[in-house]
Amino acid sequence: MNATHDPQRRSWVASANEPGCDFPIQNLPFGAFVRGPEPSLGIAIGDQILDLHACCDAGLLRSLPTATREACSETCLNALLSLHAENWSALRARLSDLLSNREQQQAVTPLLIPMANVGLVQPVLIGNYTDFYASIDHATNIGKLLRPENPLLPNYKYVPIGYHGRATSIVMSGEMIRRPHGQIAPAAGGAPEYLPSRQLDYELEVGFVVGPGNDLGTTIAIGDAAAHLFGVCLLNDWSARDIQAWEYQPLGPFLGKSFATTVSPWVVTMEALQPFRTAAYARPAGDPAPLPYLETHEGGIDLCLEVYLRTAGARDAVRVSQSNLKDLYWTPEQLLTHHASNGCNLQPGDLLGSGTVSGPNPNAGGCLMELTRRGAEPLTLPNGEQRSFLHDGDEVILRGYCERPGWVRIGLGECSGMVLA
Repeated sequence: MNATHDPQRRSWVASANEPGCDFPIQNLPFGAFVRGPEPSLGIAIGDQILDLHACCDAGLLRSLPTATREACSETCLNALLSLHAENWSALRARLSDLLSNREQQQAVTPLLIPMANVGLVQPVLIGNYTDFYASIDHATNIGKLLRPENPLLPNYKYVPIGYHGRATSIVMSGEMIRRPHGQIAPAAGGAPEYLPSRQLDYELEVGFVVGPGNDLGTTIAIGDAAAHLFGVCLLNDWSARDIQAWEYQPLGPFLGKSFATTVSPWVVTMEALQPFRTAAYARPAGDPAPLPYLETHEGGIDLCLEVYLRTAGARDAVRVSQSNLKDLYWTPEQLLTHHASNGCNLQPGDLLGSGTVSGPNPNAGGCLMELTRRGAEPLTLPNGEQRSFLHDGDEVILRGYCERPGWVRIGLGECSGMVLA
C-alpha cells in the first residue's frame, strides 16, 4: 500500500469527503462518459468526474510515460489495461495528488464535470466474457435443489468451473432487460413450447477486468496473476431458469444466459481494494488442497454485496440479500491462472465473472432461485407482494462496498436493470 490509501487523505472536492460516499479519494475508479461526439475516460471523485482527456490536454499528466498519457486520451480503457501495473499505479498516484493538493485546485476544477450532467457508457471494450461458479455456498444450494442426493459434484473442489459467455449482450447499468423467449418444457414432461420465460432471475456477481494478457500457448503463474488483473465491477448475469433447465444438459448454459448481462459503469482498481484484501477461503478439514499450479494462501477480497428489488407497485427498493466476496471458494487470481492454464490467450479487457456470490446464511443467497428454493417458498416483500421469480416492471439493483476499521469506505456504485415484457 502507499499514500493513495492513507485514511487521513482528503480531497478538496467536498462531496468526496461525505460519510458513506462510494467514491472518496481513496477509490478513484475508472469509467467513460459522453459529453461530445465520442466518449472520454474519467475518474469518479465524489459526485464529480475528472476528465482524463482534458487532464492530458492541460499538461497535468506530463510527468507520466507517453504510453500512459496516450491511453488516457482514448475512448475506452483497453489501451491502459494493456500496460503494466506500474503504469496504473503511477497514474493513480498522480490523480490522487491532483485531487488532494489545494495548490492544484484552480487548474483542476475546470476539468471536473457533475456526474449527473453526463451519460455513462461502457468503459471497456469487452472481447471475451467467461463466467465462473466460484461460490461453494451457491454451488451447494443449487445442487441441493437439482441433485439432493449429490449436491456438489466431485470436481468442484479441484477445478474452478466456468463457461464462455456472450460478450455482445453485455449491457450497461440502467438499460432495460427484455424478458427472453425460449424453449420451455412442461413440469410433467412432454414436448417443449417456445414461450416467454416464466422464471426470470438475477445473479449477484462481481466482474474482474483483465489487464495485460498472455500469448496463445503460454500460461500465467499464480504468483504473477495479480499483475494481470486491473479491477472489478458489479455484474448481474440475468438467467432464465426455465429455459436453462431444458437446454443446459449436456453442454451447459446457452440461451438461458446469453440474452443479457448487466455491468456497473465504474471499474474499481485492484490497487484501491488493497486495504480490503484477505486470506484465501479457509478450506475445511478434509477438503483437498488446490493443485500446485493454483496453490495460494492469499487473494480474498472483503467486499460486501447487496441485492435490492423495487417492484412496479412499490416506491422504495428493498434489500433482499447480502453476501461477501471473501466467501468465494476460488480467488480472482486462481480463476485467471486456471483460465490460462491450458494456453488460452487472455486479452486486455476480457471480463471474468465470479459466478453468483452467496454466503452460508439463509439471507445470503445471490439469486431468487436460492432464496425461494426454486419458487417453492416465495419472498414476501414489505408491501405484501410476493416473488418467486421476477415480474415485468421489477428493477434489480446491485450494490457493493468495502469497509474496515481504520480505513476509508469505498464503493462500487450501482448496477441496475428493469425487466420489460
